[in-house]
Amino acid sequence: MPSDAPALRKIIHLDCDCFYAAVEMRDNPALAEIPIAIGGSVERRGVVATCNYPAREYGIHSAMPMAQALKRCPHLTVIPNDMPKYKAVAQDVFAIYRELTQRIEPLSLDEAYLDVTGVSAYQGSATLMAEAIRARVAQEVGITVSAGVAPNKFLAKIASDWHKPDGLCVVPPEAIDEFVRALPVTKLHGVGPRTAEKLAALGIETCTDVRKRTLPELVGHFGVFGKRLYELSQGIDERPVKVHRERKSVSTEQTYPQDLPTLAACHGELGALIDDLTRRYRRLDPPPGVRGAMVKIKFNDFTQTTVEHAGSVVDEAPFAALLDAGWQRGRRPVRLLGVGYRLAEPAPAQQLALF
Repeated sequence: MPSDAPALRKIIHLDCDCFYAAVEMRDNPALAEIPIAIGGSVERRGVVATCNYPAREYGIHSAMPMAQALKRCPHLTVIPNDMPKYKAVAQDVFAIYRELTQRIEPLSLDEAYLDVTGVSAYQGSATLMAEAIRARVAQEVGITVSAGVAPNKFLAKIASDWHKPDGLCVVPPEAIDEFVRALPVTKLHGVGPRTAEKLAALGIETCTDVRKRTLPELVGHFGVFGKRLYELSQGIDERPVKVHRERKSVSTEQTYPQDLPTLAACHGELGALIDDLTRRYRRLDPPPGVRGAMVKIKFNDFTQTTVEHAGSVVDEAPFAALLDAGWQRGRRPVRLLGVGYRLAEPAPAQQLALF
């Protein structure tokens, strides 16, 4: 008799290695062996968007202030972002993915999930598919892609990072239990620094430690996320690959070359931010309803706060009030301001507009 059990998914997670840096090294091979970072200049308070592996040996990483990166590696070569070029390369990479399947969930320009369940190419082997994709991207685009193959998104994403750069890791169904048991909880989807600290305080460092706790215990400590922890520690993740994603917000932000010293100086920059936000919002097709406003502030000591207002937004008043409230939390010079809308009704499902 045929089984009623659902077929296991075959998921490939693909992640281009140090993508922006890889494109620059492809176009200028002389950069390949020296530390490089892509991002904004020190003069404009820029941050590292990505860096190559020689730079990572100095402890440089994404989102690090460029000034700090240069302190760690004074001979670091800094290259400005060239987003039009990176988007064009990403188009070439995703075109290769789409020849295999249309069930693609882009996460960014350089990262995506592919659901290849039921795909007959390469004898139906997700491993062979991943190998073929990696070979084609290397040959036709000139950069490397690391891949993880597993029965769900959670495991596939972890696997893609297992043998970076230019690696492939496969987690077949029969190996899930062994693979998951030794995983640090910091690898689990949704476990950030604060949750990791709370888990460590409870003596929970690996998935094996999580498994020693009952579901009611975990829910008691972590609420709804406790159930998620329980499932992930067993290697369970039922999230489907989402070809379409609902937009929940639209925002813009600006890092200033010089700190804004006072609240009044911050208010002086607010109008330009709101104008840019309005332009971004009007580009949505169709523009969805707005259910709230938000202001993000990063102070000169790199502490950060976000303040939100629930309700319709018809003028600049909510943003001004949010800025006042947020600034009071730090009362010090500001290096970054951001504004955004929370969107009410999701826009009709659209494929992510990465390009």
